[in-house]
Amino acid sequence: MDVWCAIDCELGEGARWVDGRLVFVDILAGRLLTVPADRPGPAEELFRLDVPLGAVAPVRGRPGLWLAAAGRGFALLDERDGSVEWIDRPAPAGSRMNDAVCDPAGRMWAGAMPYDSTPGAGVLYRVGPDLAVTPVRTGLTIPNGPAFSGDGRTMYLADSAEGRIDRHDVDPATGDLGAPAVFATIRDGGPDGMTVDADDHLWVAVWGGSQVRRYTPEGRLDRVVDVPTPQPTSVCLAGGRLFVTSAAHGLSPAPALAGAVFAVDVEQAGRPAAAFLKYSGVGETSRSSHA
Repeated sequence: MDVWCAIDCELGEGARWVDGRLVFVDILAGRLLTVPADRPGPAEELFRLDVPLGAVAPVRGRPGLWLAAAGRGFALLDERDGSVEWIDRPAPAGSRMNDAVCDPAGRMWAGAMPYDSTPGAGVLYRVGPDLAVTPVRTGLTIPNGPAFSGDGRTMYLADSAEGRIDRHDVDPATGDLGAPAVFATIRDGGPDGMTVDADDHLWVAVWGGSQVRRYTPEGRLDRVVDVPTPQPTSVCLAGGRLFVTSAAHGLSPAPALAGAVFAVDVEQAGRPAAAFLKYSGVGETSRSSHA
């Protein structure tokens, strides 16, 4: 596995393939970043918030506009003019938004986690096309992922603190969530960011395990890819490569290349990041710092 971008993210996450470019975040620094998709190189900062930025999804038909899970809620970020339009801040005090992704139907799903990792204090939220925010699962600790099958009928959700990946049935038309069933458990590290490839196999970054793991739809471990850093955080498949973000957070001293983006050639294909379906302008608008 090669170093694709030698950036030193404190908490790199949320790698996504959007409009032919790889984008990701440095959560605690509130930065949205992009790196070249065809060759290794330095990162470019697209946006910066003064609160943690968990993940983003593109808004369909609006290049440069992102729906973000950030701070204690959700906002629209416009990289063209640096504006921030807050939608809702539903997460409890003492918590922040973590990873998030849109399903194939265009809804965003995002987890909120407590800063102190209080067991059961994490929440999974769903954002509908009308920007209504709904809590859909409680009792989590550090929700990560989610990731969806190609038809949108299956959602995978990790609880990193519990070392568990759950599988939910999803109604693609309504977004209604079925009861969780344990899909896989990881003992030597915690499941972190995930993605589903074009064959509907699940790829999982293993925080603390220096690995990425691929699982069949039945939950069988199919492949292990070693990563040369202790804390891989998210995965993205694009252009014949597996991209892996990482984190230096909590490592003292941090080893060389902790926080970098890595890449390795693979045969499996991925899917572009699903876009948020639509929105109507609401909320309070403010100006962020913007590269």
